[in-house]
Amino acid sequence: MAKIIIIDDEPAMVEVIVTLCRDKGHQVFPFNSAPKAIEQLDAIAPQVVIADIKMETMTGFDVLRHIREHHRQTAVILITAYASVETAVEAMKMGAYDYVTKPFKIDELQMTVQRALDYQAALRENVYLRKELKNRYRFENIIGTSRKMQLVYNLINKVADTDSTVLIQGESGTGKELVARGLHFNSNRQHHPFVAINCSALPENLLESELFGHKKGAFTGAVADKRGLFEEANLGTIFLDEVNSMAPPLQTKLLRVLQEREVRRVGDNKSVPVNVRVVGATNEVLQGKMKDGSFREDLYYRLAVIPVEIPPLRERLEDVPLLVNHFLQKQASASGGEPKKIDPKAVDILCHYDYPGNVRELENAIERACALCEEDMILPTDLPPQIVAAAAGEKAEQAIAAMPVGQSLDEFIQQQERGYIDATLNHCGGSREKAASMLGISMATLYRKVEPKSKK
Repeated sequence: MAKIIIIDDEPAMVEVIVTLCRDKGHQVFPFNSAPKAIEQLDAIAPQVVIADIKMETMTGFDVLRHIREHHRQTAVILITAYASVETAVEAMKMGAYDYVTKPFKIDELQMTVQRALDYQAALRENVYLRKELKNRYRFENIIGTSRKMQLVYNLINKVADTDSTVLIQGESGTGKELVARGLHFNSNRQHHPFVAINCSALPENLLESELFGHKKGAFTGAVADKRGLFEEANLGTIFLDEVNSMAPPLQTKLLRVLQEREVRRVGDNKSVPVNVRVVGATNEVLQGKMKDGSFREDLYYRLAVIPVEIPPLRERLEDVPLLVNHFLQKQASASGGEPKKIDPKAVDILCHYDYPGNVRELENAIERACALCEEDMILPTDLPPQIVAAAAGEKAEQAIAAMPVGQSLDEFIQQQERGYIDATLNHCGGSREKAASMLGISMATLYRKVEPKSKK
């Protein structure tokens, strides 16, 4: 059911339209005066306004103009007894959803109203989805408080709303595409397409056709003209992931696009201008490839106007607890339940691993743990075995490194024994009797072992 305002200075016509709309279950607000209807717009907040063009005090065009200025989400359908091409063109130019000519058929008006409601629903959904996308790719969702990540945040915040070409460098799994999407959805291009392609996923001839398009008959299988991704991304952003894998001939064509801001489809002799921001990503250092000639130096400097280095997770392990919490929240949102809890020992284990797969590996580990854990508590046993084993090995190495090498064996054993006795006494609240019982030794032995310290 929708709220619909009907404005016409002919009471009989208003009554007809009211009946047609109520038959479809809509809530209808009839007016014979346009100014009175305008006064009630804020209070009623209609989805659709149906107004006659020819009225004495205020025309349908006046109503349309007011609604376009103050209630942009409301669809306006104009009714006219004077159908002409000029009237239709003027109505559509001013922002009317549609217009209906008197006398109209019953189903014609009802179908026009339904199309207007469907259009409004699609608009609202589009606004919602865009808002969700922007929220999803806010820079705040790139998690980390480490100094290295703060430097990344500061840089991408500065360059997001520019048209400068960006080259994101980082190992696989560090979140390069997340940064690319963040750059797009926080720029003035956010309402235009974001197009991503992995340059290593296609062979050279197919990648060229994907990026630049082709003309019909350009090669076997080219049965129709095809727009390339650069054209699809016009006014928006194109993300070239793993651009380091691009073959030299394609590098030359990409360089030309960056220089000339135009693309030429495969098999075509004409160029098409494009207005696209290019964001590239590489998972390897390109300086080495430039030295051996497998990556063009001039293309590198065209791409790396703004170089962004994403640190591997092993260089910012202090961010692991934050990332763990983020992924627990993400899993809860996906399943529609409450976030799982995690044992501090499990968090400690996660903080002592090198993560060759970076943030992606950590996210997979948390997803696995959420699936395996019982009673909504993630324990060390729920973590991937290789992470647990690596963390245990690192702790053992740290313990060995902390050994007081240079002491005699008797001194070391005495020191360890005394530390354990002190810990037991502390656990027993200082009661030597309870401590001796827990340690399985006599009171005399306990006194003898602690006495040397008290005499010093």
